[in-house]
Amino acid sequence: MNGQINEIRELICVNCPMGCRLQVAVSQGQVKTVKGNVCARGERYARDEVLRPMRMVTSLIVIPGSREPLSVKTRTAIPKDLIFACLQQIRACKVSSPVRMGDVILPNVLGTGVDVIATRDLPELPCHHGQEPS
Repeated sequence: MNGQINEIRELICVNCPMGCRLQVAVSQGQVKTVKGNVCARGERYARDEVLRPMRMVTSLIVIPGSREPLSVKTRTAIPKDLIFACLQQIRACKVSSPVRMGDVILPNVLGTGVDVIATRDLPELPCHHGQEPS
């Protein structure tokens, strides 16, 4: 192994308002150097983003009888390559009221150890005996 740099990736750090322009040297699947960061958070961000990018997922679930959907999110970030599969599982969820902010809607999504939680309250819906709510 000669340690040659195979690729330089350019990123903009999103960990603080500085928005540092980062240059990340990658060789054989490993980060060799990070340049352009003002703080240590930028270096951590660059290494994580290149080696294992993670993202929060937010979505909406339609609730029968409710005028507004229920907003949900992952409690923490999940691997970026699982976003679409996570959204499919969220779309398949059947939720009924009442729901409280923070309630677990989908536990351990895709075996990640991360729960999908409600981000708002959904009060119990009144019974309309087959009529649409007004």
